[in-house]
Amino acid sequence: MVHTLDVKALALSFGLCWGGAMMLVGWTSMAGWGTRFVDVMGSIYIGFEPSFTGALVGGIWGFVDGMLGGLIVALLYNLFARKT
Repeated sequence: MVHTLDVKALALSFGLCWGGAMMLVGWTSMAGWGTRFVDVMGSIYIGFEPSFTGALVGGIWGFVDGMLGGLIVALLYNLFARKT
C-alpha cells in the first residue's frame, strides 16, 4: 500500500506556518529583535521591513513561498513513494 500526501493540505500548512513566522518576525523586529533576519529576508521579499505593514507584506510573501515549498515537497514525496 502506497501512502501519499495530500498536496493541497501540505501546501497550505507550509504556507500558513512560514507566512505566520514572517509576520511574527516582522512585528518583533519593530522592537529590535531579529532585525538582521528581516534585513536579509527583505532583500528577497520586496517590501518586507520592520513595520506593521512591512510584516503583513512579508507574511503574504512567506505564505506564497511556503505554499510553493509545500507543494514541491508533497509532489516529490508522492512521486518517490510510487517508485518504491
